[in-house]
Amino acid sequence: MATRWGAVSLIVAAGIAAALQVGKAAIAAPMLRADLGLGLSAIGWLTGVFALLGLVGGIPAGALVAAIGGRRILVLGLLVTAAGSALGASAGSFAWLLVSRIVEGAGFLLITVAAPSILEHVAQRSRRDLAFALWSCFMPAGMAIAMLAGPLFDGWRDIWWASAGLALAVGIAVRCVLPPDGQRRRWSWQGLAVDATATVRAGGPLGLAAAFALYSLMFFALFGFLPVLLMERMQVTHQMAGLLSALATAANILGNLAAGLLLSRGVGRGTLLAGASLAMGVAGLGIFLPVLPDMPTFGLCVLFSAVGGLIPAVLLSSAPLAVPTAGLVPIVLGLMVQGNNLGQIAGPVAVGSAIQSHGWPAAAVIVGVAALAGMATAVTLGRALRPVSYRA
Repeated sequence: MATRWGAVSLIVAAGIAAALQVGKAAIAAPMLRADLGLGLSAIGWLTGVFALLGLVGGIPAGALVAAIGGRRILVLGLLVTAAGSALGASAGSFAWLLVSRIVEGAGFLLITVAAPSILEHVAQRSRRDLAFALWSCFMPAGMAIAMLAGPLFDGWRDIWWASAGLALAVGIAVRCVLPPDGQRRRWSWQGLAVDATATVRAGGPLGLAAAFALYSLMFFALFGFLPVLLMERMQVTHQMAGLLSALATAANILGNLAAGLLLSRGVGRGTLLAGASLAMGVAGLGIFLPVLPDMPTFGLCVLFSAVGGLIPAVLLSSAPLAVPTAGLVPIVLGLMVQGNNLGQIAGPVAVGSAIQSHGWPAAAVIVGVAALAGMATAVTLGRALRPVSYRA
């Protein structure tokens, strides 16, 4: 079967629509602080709580994808995302805005589990690493678009309405363009328990989830607050902070694509993961500790993002290598989404609280510890993952 690149592009577009919901909270932070009087800790919760449902619902979402079908769940996720964003645009208080972010998080969860599952059916096995590398671009691409477009709106509510409309439009396109769902597994709570147990006991999937959690923690520790950091450190305008943040975020795409190329040339997965974790840790120290001038600090933000982009692409393309049986790929992806969301919650919340209490240097400690843990996890994964086809 030939790889359907049009379908791959639409799947990536669905991911970008989901990632916009993450990035909009960061770029809208100055607007939210002015309009609702929110502190950095509250902004951290708006960024982190988005991932709350993903933290506990990744494996069940994977089971739903296996039972109901990837396209159906992808469309549902986009519709839920649109509804959550519309609810947020109408919110009159921090509490309701927080609730709307949880709804958006449910949509994000469904999208990020369903979309890569569909890639298994639209991409040739020989093109799988490239397809997953393209898919892994969705987060930096969506966040970069949010950073660029956000300052062009008059207020944060307009940003929320626009992101709702985009999610709805992509959902309609997915329903019309993507091929129908193929063979599905039968849903039952007992079957879910058996599949989840088999996935966790395999070891590799748990390692992938842990590595994703550590990467996500480091990434969102910086990018959850980058516009605010740039405005305070470099004294730039909101629009310029958005432009610089978009540039730094988009650099992540370079790492995503480079991972596909390096894997195809035989570079070890553990080597890529360990090296990228080390580079993110060192760059994070230079960013958060006030030891460098403004422009070198921003250059480290770009490096942090670009090298870090290797990690999600390697991890996502490794899911088929870690499953005990081929039918459990959606469950593995769901577990990885749980890890991703754990880091997405822990990063902004921990860093936001640490910065508010102890200043920006406190974030350097969090990122440094996460980088060391990421290197240790990479060594373990390098031994566990082998470039082989699914096991029967």
